[in-house]
Amino acid sequence: MNAHPLDRPVWSAFTGRQADLALRDGEALRVHPDFGLFAATADHAPETLAALGRLVRAHPGEVGVVERFDLPPVPGTQVTKRAILHQMVAQTLAPPKPVDFEIQPLGDADSPQMVALAALTAPGPFFSRTHELGEFVGVKVDGQLAAMAGERLRPDGFTEVSAVCAHPGHRGKGYAARLMLHVAGKIVERGETPFLHSFADNAGAIALYEALGFQFRCEQVLTVLAPL
Repeated sequence: MNAHPLDRPVWSAFTGRQADLALRDGEALRVHPDFGLFAATADHAPETLAALGRLVRAHPGEVGVVERFDLPPVPGTQVTKRAILHQMVAQTLAPPKPVDFEIQPLGDADSPQMVALAALTAPGPFFSRTHELGEFVGVKVDGQLAAMAGERLRPDGFTEVSAVCAHPGHRGKGYAARLMLHVAGKIVERGETPFLHSFADNAGAIALYEALGFQFRCEQVLTVLAPL
């Protein structure tokens, strides 16, 4: 199963630069529940799948496995969701346009507003410490978070753009797209390649990402597991 690091992005990230956030059981891992729901395995051997099952049962919340392969049955768990994702990579970003709003760094003090915005807009799972996975930026209006974007998975040489969202009352102002380009641009400045995931049936989002310079790389399978 040795292949491109983005073929198995969760395993690549949490056995590499983000290994300190992983809870391990043999050749299986899951991210600490305060940071995210991701899980991964080194292979699909029976003992490895059994280890993943133990991790699912040992900690609260569901886990999500993202890779190019269908996940075999995992002992002691049930599949609560399965979806196809488009993985997209940006080799050349669209040039950013001047804006009349301030892009602000987000940190610990902003976490409650970030969690609330993510709960309202559903850009993907977002927890109390998800913002610690990378750099996050946002736009505030009258002190309230109107939009945000940031980084999530960080395999060697790559960083995922994630949690891109705007409050329904502030959509249509270009906040999300500009924040996305800001985050992706910082990734490029570090000498890395930005990538992202979108549900394959989200045509509107995919069209936006293409306009910003992201191109389809491959399909990924998202499998969400919960204890039996």
